[in-house]
Amino acid sequence: MALLLEHEFKPLPADKQIETLPFLEAVAHLPPFFDCLGTPIVYSPVKADLTGNIKKIRAVYDSNPAKFKTLQNILEVEKEMHGSAWPKTGATLALMWLKRGLKFMLVLLQSISDGERDEEHPNLIRVNALKAYEIALKKYHGWMLQKLFMGSVYALPYKSDLLKALEKGKDVKEEESIEKIHQFLSRVTPILDAIYEMYTKMNAELSYKA
Repeated sequence: MALLLEHEFKPLPADKQIETLPFLEAVAHLPPFFDCLGTPIVYSPVKADLTGNIKKIRAVYDSNPAKFKTLQNILEVEKEMHGSAWPKTGATLALMWLKRGLKFMLVLLQSISDGERDEEHPNLIRVNALKAYEIALKKYHGWMLQKLFMGSVYALPYKSDLLKALEKGKDVKEEESIEKIHQFLSRVTPILDAIYEMYTKMNAELSYKA
């Protein structure tokens, strides 16, 4: 699972304070995941959105690394800085959309690793992608984007092709690939859950549609 495991995420500390720089360095390796899903008209914008949001957060961090040492620092400082425009501004907004793109990715991979599938077409990942979209993105998309995503599931690669792409073209047994997905999820899921929890606690979550 070369693509997912080539840059490790730091374990979530007990206080759930996620350091900004190690998080951004690890997450910067993940946008190519969306290349593995094919359908450029749908997933290229998702990849570009992810990459763009990582750059926005990095620019804020680089402006004052001490002040923005953790992701929570970013939300707290920007809340003070932007007043009534917050949270629909700055790195707070960028991280809000970044976490949704990551959630789509993690739910899709979790569903595959859990063995969820269409029994009539076990090598398709349509069921997994629809679940991920419903949970992570659908409620934040307008009608047109929803239609585009729903149509895109018919052009997704076979599960075997996706796993091979994640292994960067190497032939690896499916159970080995699934084990590597488990490793990746066990590292990243607690971090993403902590980010969602932080947004809820700080009342920073927005429900407007893109």
